[in-house]
Amino acid sequence: MTAIGAQVQQLLAHRRPQKSFFETLIRSLIILCVAIAVVLSSISICDGRWLFARGQLFGLWHFCTLGNDSVLKCVTDLRLAQVEGLSVGVIPIRSMVSFAVVVAIFGLELLMVSQVCDDANARRKWAMGSVLILVSFLLSATGVLSFSILVKDHLTFTGFTLTYWCEFIAAFLFFLNGISGLHINSLTHLRSGVGKI
Repeated sequence: MTAIGAQVQQLLAHRRPQKSFFETLIRSLIILCVAIAVVLSSISICDGRWLFARGQLFGLWHFCTLGNDSVLKCVTDLRLAQVEGLSVGVIPIRSMVSFAVVVAIFGLELLMVSQVCDDANARRKWAMGSVLILVSFLLSATGVLSFSILVKDHLTFTGFTLTYWCEFIAAFLFFLNGISGLHINSLTHLRSGVGKI
């Protein structure tokens, strides 16, 4: 065998197998769903009004009361809500849910880069992105649960606002897509390992 033939065989041996259409579709859907979760979570955090109960609107940034003239009067001093621990408790909640979005953006970036740059580290980038999405889930879910615990005396199922449900759905999507990303990565790793045998 000539030296050129040996080099060609070596290059072909190190080349990654082509992805199937189904695998590419699943990975694209995971990326799309993570992007939707990032948008939902961002909207939820920016608005921050998560619970409406007894004419009062509790949020991450504001506390509002509904006056007799049906006009919301909002203040940023959460001590006026007269809920024990709310003014101090929302500080770590804000930090957790905001940091969850930042981590999710980095995870989303790694997921997209792993699909665009088809190099030897693409699987590792995908796995790292999926792990970051799961970290976003943990931060986001902890924030949502902590807020619910803080205002437990005012909780009603119908009192949760649309922005609260946006954060709840975003946390669920982070979990679902992080787990799915790791699972599809392990499945394709097993398939490529079988192909080498």
